[in-house]
Amino acid sequence: MVGGALQVAGLLLGGIGMIGTFAVTGMPQWRVSAFIENNIIVFETIWEGLWMHCIRQANIRMQCKVYDSVLALSPHLQASRGLMCAGSVLSFLAFVVAIIGMKCTRCVWSSWQAKGYIILMAGLLFVLSGAVELIPVCWVANTIISDFYNPAVNVAQKRELGEALYLGWAAAFCLIAAGAIFCCFYRCCEKTRSYGYSAPTHYSTDSQHLHRKTESSYSKSQYV
Repeated sequence: MVGGALQVAGLLLGGIGMIGTFAVTGMPQWRVSAFIENNIIVFETIWEGLWMHCIRQANIRMQCKVYDSVLALSPHLQASRGLMCAGSVLSFLAFVVAIIGMKCTRCVWSSWQAKGYIILMAGLLFVLSGAVELIPVCWVANTIISDFYNPAVNVAQKRELGEALYLGWAAAFCLIAAGAIFCCFYRCCEKTRSYGYSAPTHYSTDSQHLHRKTESSYSKSQYV
């Protein structure tokens, strides 16, 4: 019962993290305009994402434009694109593997030991996808903070942390938590299996010793 609840909790956290990763990858709110010092044009908000940048005017009209060329992008933006796509693929694979290895999934061809290895693989994939997602999110956040406090950067070019970064941290936490749950479940199953294998051996040894002792006492009485 407890093992099934842990698997369901891990699968839910992994699903939330996977959906959040997909959303973060496509959201344009990675870098948002900062209204500081002389930048008082508050009726216009600028959003910059991995695939497009948008301008929202007075909460009424929003225009978005996809970046013209991949070669014209900065190296950190290209790397962030690749890492987020890799994190999305890994999280999806981890979710599919976790469904296959769930205890409630009945497969004729798979034994419980094979399912344990599948659960472990799902946990490792979840942890890896969360770590891969953390790299571009933390990288972009560090760049935004460094430029914000850099006096050499123009005020109009300074940005603040967008909603996509906060969602990315939450999604990465869910993925890593799901991976930890599945890995812990596999470890508990291994301990239970090893204890279950050792107990019958100990019982059979004691039974043989008791049987030999009974036979020896019976033979002595018979001899007398």
